[in-house]
Amino acid sequence: MARPPALATVAVFSLCGFTLACGTAPREILRPQRGADILLEPETFTIERRVGRHETLASILKTHEIAHSIAQAAIGAARRVFDPRRIRIDRSYRLVQSVDGFLREFEYSIDDDRFLRVAAPREHPVEFDAEVLPYDKVREVLSLGGSIDVDHPSLVAAVEGLGQRVDLAIALADIFAGEIDFNSDLQPGDSFQVLFESSRREGQFAGYGPVYAAEFVNEGRRLRAFRFAAPGAQPAYYDEQGRSVRKFFLRSPLKFAPQITSRFSRSRLHPVLRQYRAHLGVDYRAPAGAPVVAVASGTVVSAGMSSGAGRMVQIRHASSYESQYLHLSSIAVRRGAHVRQGQLVGRVGSSGLATGPHLDYRLKKNGVFVNPLREHRRMPPGEPVPASLAAAFEMQRDV
Repeated sequence: MARPPALATVAVFSLCGFTLACGTAPREILRPQRGADILLEPETFTIERRVGRHETLASILKTHEIAHSIAQAAIGAARRVFDPRRIRIDRSYRLVQSVDGFLREFEYSIDDDRFLRVAAPREHPVEFDAEVLPYDKVREVLSLGGSIDVDHPSLVAAVEGLGQRVDLAIALADIFAGEIDFNSDLQPGDSFQVLFESSRREGQFAGYGPVYAAEFVNEGRRLRAFRFAAPGAQPAYYDEQGRSVRKFFLRSPLKFAPQITSRFSRSRLHPVLRQYRAHLGVDYRAPAGAPVVAVASGTVVSAGMSSGAGRMVQIRHASSYESQYLHLSSIAVRRGAHVRQGQLVGRVGSSGLATGPHLDYRLKKNGVFVNPLREHRRMPPGEPVPASLAAAFEMQRDV
């Protein structure tokens, strides 16, 4: 009987991040053929995913078969610098695991600026260090110009057509919201210029910073805005003369909407009741769930169901004004709460007597309903740059 080939014990060793498994093997297997590659197994493998619905840090680690005791040690370390309960759906995470089941590293993207890192040193695989770190970003100031035309009938379309994102269009609309109703005032031939900050992370877009200056030409009107912050105050936008571009009321409670479908009227055929009656507001067509914001700062008088008005929010403002937002699908404020201009108060819906999703926006002055479109045009501007800071503003404006 022929003797079997002699066996040799194979030791465990690592080379450039790869490992040979231990065991026994025929001696001739240890001699690679001339010119042949040696395939080595990696020590670790990496998983990159996004947080799913109802997932927690504990459930994520369990999904990836991290031992309970190791998972608890990692969570305990994370808790010293970050509350694991703040992990949110759809945020990205990265998990590095050794082939023998140990957790080497876990990273979670907290927001666009910071991430959580939990790591175990190789010599102590069950002892974890945790820290919240800033992303390395490259910031640059960019200039962009565009126009409204047949192919780009909205500000969003015009901005996206230039390779930028909707966030920039919203920021630009917010600046001129007191002067332009971006739902109804835009015309072909309108144009804009904007100077803004953009940041990148690892070569990828990572968000917008502030808009430093902007210009919008609307129906021949040239509107300009410059960002300026008085000491101890929040930054605001002013025209060339230092007058605030933020009026007492926003021109519209919607960021963007295709059109006005019904205007203020003392006699209108009701689309549901089929009777002629007063329509004491302005109807904006908008998709269900679109955000509705307060046109001015004030106090919430009521927030709830109101018969044919459906879910409705009423806000009391200064100078004897009151605004109303009807047919909402959801409400984001409570009675008695103070809201600031531009704050979310609800979302577009079709509750109450409505044939489809839209916003019925109404405005009272001294207890009497007035035409919102006319009243908004009469609103005075906000506070100007203080006289003592005029020189500083002009210097910054002219840079």
